[in-house]
Amino acid sequence: MKIADIRCHLMQAGAPPQTGWTATGKSVLSVSRNWLFVTITADNGLVGVGEGSGWPRVVSAAIEDLAKVLIGEPAGQIERLWQRMRVALMAHGQTGVVGMGAVNAIDMALWDLKAKSLGVPLYELLGGSTRASVPYYVHASSPEAAKAAVAAGVKGIKVGGVTGVVERAFAVREAVGPEIDMMCDLHGPPWLSPADAVAIGRELEPLKLLFLEEPVAPDDLRGWRLVRDKVALPLAGGERFGLLQDFLPFFEDRLLDFVQPDSGRFGGITQMKKLAGMAEAHSIGFAPHSGSLGPVAEVAAVHLLKALPNALLLERMQPDWEGRERVLESGLTAQDGQLTLDASAGLGVRLNSAFIAEHPSQQNVGLASGGWNPGTENENVYVQARRARATLGRKT
Repeated sequence: MKIADIRCHLMQAGAPPQTGWTATGKSVLSVSRNWLFVTITADNGLVGVGEGSGWPRVVSAAIEDLAKVLIGEPAGQIERLWQRMRVALMAHGQTGVVGMGAVNAIDMALWDLKAKSLGVPLYELLGGSTRASVPYYVHASSPEAAKAAVAAGVKGIKVGGVTGVVERAFAVREAVGPEIDMMCDLHGPPWLSPADAVAIGRELEPLKLLFLEEPVAPDDLRGWRLVRDKVALPLAGGERFGLLQDFLPFFEDRLLDFVQPDSGRFGGITQMKKLAGMAEAHSIGFAPHSGSLGPVAEVAAVHLLKALPNALLLERMQPDWEGRERVLESGLTAQDGQLTLDASAGLGVRLNSAFIAEHPSQQNVGLASGGWNPGTENENVYVQARRARATLGRKT
């Protein structure tokens, strides 16, 4: 079985009705959400499906380039082809999540293709099922949204933002009670200074969060060390990384309790499974980022989590843009906070190419609003210390 054709399917996806940041501004997803799917056709007629993120418009061009060194190759030699793609990218430098987003889409489609050729669900090739279903959590911008999610059976709620997040988190905890897992995401824009991240983290400690996510920028190792030392909460992060090596200092310094690789831009199933093994060796849980991604990457993440011993839970936008349900047919079911798969071969998905074509890419970059200090939003700085520090904590 050899690779005969590789094609990209890029689309403009609508914004989700809310995210964890809706309460304080407008998420970048509201203006720039692109989904990129890839289909790989083998010479025997089988088709594998994958998804790539990391900057989908640019990733699409990278995939078209990589196709030239993959067509005609044996489709089942997934590890060798992964290495081949990595070598092909070398001349362009360390291409980060853009390069790994392209590899991700192709790798995922190759796994789908191989599982289909063998007539088994993908998770069977990853070691078999360790659980019947995979738990997920959702975002909530208000106590009302959190209560609605819990009423629908969801057992995990995430709040987010860098302004007013402490008060909002306490309000959500009061609304949903102590039996529901809560998470808090502090990522920018703008990123918090380490001192401010510590101040907010300490205020959140009484909530007994499942994890505090990205309290400082991913490239601020000193800040991560300070938060780890000063805040008594489990820490999570990693959605912006593209390679195993990016995680090494976080493992070596014990800076993470949960890793959150993005299931569309971390090099595909091949590298995700390797990261999960590294995490397991360090007693670290696995909780992939999936908030901005399309439905193919979500299905792939569920297959992987079904097979991992250190799987925690999966991020999910629920509710999402109404068009999400029309992008593909799949055997994935969400009910009572759990994701289940049927026994279809491969990923068990089929793209609706006509619907995707009706939503051509319009814009794939944007700026969020509402996170900066008052009067400074047009500065668009990467890191910004919080002013009016007396308002950082919970108002009584």
